[in-house]
Amino acid sequence: MPSFHRPARSPGTRPATPEPAREPGRVIDCAVYVDGRRLWDESTYKNALAEVRERHEGFVWLGLHEPGLDLMSDVARTFGLHALAAEDAVHAHQRPKLERYDDILFLVLRTVQYLPHELKTVAEIVDTGEIMVFVGPDFVITVRHGGHGGLAGLRKRLEGDPAQLALGPGAVLHAVADQVVDVYMEVTTAIEEDVDAIEEEVFTPSNKLQIEAIYQLKREVVELRRAVKPLSLPLQVLTHDTSLPLPKEIRRYLRDVADHHTAVTEQVMDFNESLSALINAALAKVSVQQNTDMRKISAWAAMAAVPTMIAGVYGMNFTHMPELSWTYGYPIVIVIMVVLCAGLYGNFHRNKWL
Repeated sequence: MPSFHRPARSPGTRPATPEPAREPGRVIDCAVYVDGRRLWDESTYKNALAEVRERHEGFVWLGLHEPGLDLMSDVARTFGLHALAAEDAVHAHQRPKLERYDDILFLVLRTVQYLPHELKTVAEIVDTGEIMVFVGPDFVITVRHGGHGGLAGLRKRLEGDPAQLALGPGAVLHAVADQVVDVYMEVTTAIEEDVDAIEEEVFTPSNKLQIEAIYQLKREVVELRRAVKPLSLPLQVLTHDTSLPLPKEIRRYLRDVADHHTAVTEQVMDFNESLSALINAALAKVSVQQNTDMRKISAWAAMAAVPTMIAGVYGMNFTHMPELSWTYGYPIVIVIMVVLCAGLYGNFHRNKWL
């Protein structure tokens, strides 16, 4: 059996298979793993796959970032991927799902990222992306879309745990799903703080919160729910379907991921209900404030109507009107106006209109 750690081959050892060169930002990493240990970086994924199949052991882990149609088509031909799955990997915007093509599994996960923001402003809070994972007997291909959810750190952590990586391509599938769900938990914790802060703002009498901020947070929670909730079914299938080409130990690990995902899903649903209640409370608060303002306006209008009515009567141009020639008529009328307005003010104040 050949040694696991061989010196690098000279360029003439094996004829190079023509294929597209690595494009910056497209092929992120490609390596061969045997017994959980990374042997070397292959210059091309075709050579890597040929090496694994020549050894009859180990697997290839190819990482791609937003591949173009030409590159993904070549990858599909090399690894035997179904054309429909390869098309999904290029165009993205897929719901979380699990598909099986003979002995190849295709898992789509939505990644999320929490964006820091001011509580009372209308701004984007959750950014989403995608990770597709192709799992075959001797390879795993990860395709990432979006500016977050990088897998370089995950690859290093797995390389530091050869026993886990020795379980094969399924170990990478589990690690990717576990990282995605862990980020779900971090994002929901951050959003929970936002929901609590908005709840405090809504139920504090002196604070005036823009209701648009609550609508924006609810919209972001809905987007988070669309990213998180559909993953329940694929995880259920991965953990319970024994006919899938996954080791029993991997299914056990995936059960833990499914449990965490269930907790996250329930929390997101609670956020949606809480924000709906907060919107109703905020609308009720606005309605109460409007009613209070209308009562104040009505009270002041009533007090203004009394002197207006008296002044209007004595503003009529009739020749014969009572008290027109009376010396004390003007001051008496002014006093009457003040007394009536003061009485109205006192009455409105007692009834808490003013």
